[in-house]
Amino acid sequence: MMEHQHARPLHDRVVIVTGAGTGIGRATAVAMAEAGAHVLGVGRRQVALEETAAMHPGIATLATDLRSEHAPELIIGTAIDRWKQLDVVVNNAGATARVSFDEVTRSRITDLFDLNVIAPTMLAQAALPHLRRSKGSIINISSTYGHRPHPGGAHYGATKAALEQLTRTWAVELSRDGIRVNAIAPGPTESEALYVSGLTEEEVMKVKKEQASRIPLGRRGEPEEVASWVVHFADPTATWLTGQVLTIDGGLELI
Repeated sequence: MMEHQHARPLHDRVVIVTGAGTGIGRATAVAMAEAGAHVLGVGRRQVALEETAAMHPGIATLATDLRSEHAPELIIGTAIDRWKQLDVVVNNAGATARVSFDEVTRSRITDLFDLNVIAPTMLAQAALPHLRRSKGSIINISSTYGHRPHPGGAHYGATKAALEQLTRTWAVELSRDGIRVNAIAPGPTESEALYVSGLTEEEVMKVKKEQASRIPLGRRGEPEEVASWVVHFADPTATWLTGQVLTIDGGLELI
């Protein structure tokens, strides 16, 4: 029995993962389900979410735009209606943008902060009553560029720096409720992010090659390498871990 519980550390826990249609979000949804959790994968594209759900029977999906005013209540309500509890919120959804300081626009900056800062804030806030009952946790997905210079991506980095500061402050504010708050800051990781940022195929390959050349371990990360640490942070035995930002970037932070 103990071996079974160890193999499935999140048995019967309920987890919300945003941005679950691709990349780190998809890998996290699958890893959480494999660890025994009931997972609600949230994203904008229903087809992509269905592909994620097909990877494990423990994954349910909800297609919605996190930036909409009523999205937090819809997401939390869907999880509670289905499973009657909530244990973990993984704020993974986010947007990136590679644009120079000379060319950045007000609307681009606003879009980044809406999805990368405001949306996770409002979702976590809506989850609080349920996380207080479960003594649950919030896990924010930041970026190594939240705490290092990122030429051509300054405002993206600024949103991740904001998310890391929210992580630390929420950890203190919510400690009295027994809610743990942590963040993971991945380095360049295989996903669709570069493609949806507006780069051409040629530009994407150039960026990937350049990034890999600067990483001490010599390559970009795989989503599963990040997802496994998200599961560790969600593990209910990690009872004394809060307010931490773990960088997983193949050593890029050291350069």
